[in-house]
Order: sequence, then C-alpha cells, then structure tokens
Amino acid sequence: SAETSPSVVFENIQGCSPKCLCMLLENISGLTVDDDFTVEVIPEINVAIATFIKSIDTEAFVKKCSQNKRVKEFKMTARLLELTQSIKAENIPASISTDYITVYFESARNGGGPVSDVQLFPEENSAIITFCDRKGNA
Repeated sequence: SAETSPSVVFENIQGCSPKCLCMLLENISGLTVDDDFTVEVIPEINVAIATFIKSIDTEAFVKKCSQNKRVKEFKMTARLLELTQSIKAENIPASISTDYITVYFESARNGGGPVSDVQLFPEENSAIITFCDRKGNA
C-alpha cells in the first residue's frame, strides 16, 4: 500500500485565526491539538500544516474537512502534504557543521530519522537535508 502523508495542508487560512483553526480541526477530527496533532501556521502564504502524531486516515480527514460547513464558510481548502525525502532548514548559524546537522535531524526526539545527505549553503544560512526514507521529515 502506498504511504500516506501524516500532514494536511490548509490553504486560504487568512479568515481563520490559529486558535480558531486548532479548535475547528479538533472538532472535525475528534482529536486534541498538541497530544494527537500539531499545527504550524505560515502566515506569509496563508497556509497551515496539521501533522498527525496519532495515526489516522488523513485522506478521510481531508474529505471530511472539504465537506465541513465551517471550512467552506472560511473558504479554506485542505489537501495532503506531498511526501518528500528532502527538507530545507533555514536560519542555520554559520558555525554549524554538517555533522551537527546530521545528528540533529537523526534525533528521534526531533522527529528525525536516518539522514543520507546534508548540503550546506553558508551564503544563505540554509541546508538541504535528505533522509534515507520518508518517515524522518515530519
């Protein structure tokens, strides 16, 4: 079976405050924010990402959200976040080594997993971290 992303992207969130969004997602999912899922708001692009810690059927959740009266009133859309093996980390201090970044992103406590490659871009204070599999980048 194909792996399904544990993360759902909500677009057009400008009409819904982060607190309101969290309550709405709790109402739709029957789960609790912080215990069962996390929400990261990216206000610059009017997007929020809900990542489920508790294993749920995210495809069914997206369908539920799309049919939800309040979600429609806020004119928000929900879709699964694509699974990826690479992430970009930004605002990395110039003194940080690739070894440190590797160990940090391999830490289970940080939600990481085995890292296969780290590309450091000191001029941008960023790095591209590539994981061995898709589980380590939630």
